[in-house]
Amino acid sequence: MTQEVDLDAVVRQRIRGLRLARGWTLDALAARCFLSASTLSRIETGHRRIALDQLVPIARALGTTLDQLVEPVDDEDVVIRPEPQRRPGETTWLLSRDRPGTMVAKMRLTPERATGPEHQRVHPGHEWFTVLSGTAVVYLADRRILVEEGQAAEFSTMVPHSFGAHEGPVEILTIFDQEGERAHLSGTDPS
Repeated sequence: MTQEVDLDAVVRQRIRGLRLARGWTLDALAARCFLSASTLSRIETGHRRIALDQLVPIARALGTTLDQLVEPVDDEDVVIRPEPQRRPGETTWLLSRDRPGTMVAKMRLTPERATGPEHQRVHPGHEWFTVLSGTAVVYLADRRILVEEGQAAEFSTMVPHSFGAHEGPVEILTIFDQEGERAHLSGTDPS
């Protein structure tokens, strides 16, 4: 019962917050979702029970989905507890949820990780990383580039590339698109 009441309050806050973020009055939202301003006011303040047939047009008018409007609230939607994934010369912690688009990961690479011109791959997308500690070596086609602590690298993954540790462990924070995640984290060839 408490969780249901808490979710009800969250939905009301979300409706009001989205309305105010758009700079809309109750009348402006009412006109967009075909409800009266007094009904919306009572929904937002908790003086009226929220019905499903009201939530659908409200969500649509606010530019969101019903799922997003009623999504439960708990620590699991905020806190990510990454588990290390190990391969020779590499430990990876996924720091973002498994969703289409981009993935964020922390990687600890050691010189044992296979890198160099003979290990270069090509796949659609872009890659970005910043070095948290140590020095990374990036091979882009015929170039060899050192990226030191505090520096970042960004490149098209359509250029043959590989990266790894230079003369000792390196820790990086990286952002992959979906193709990069498949190529670098799963160890499979995306083509």
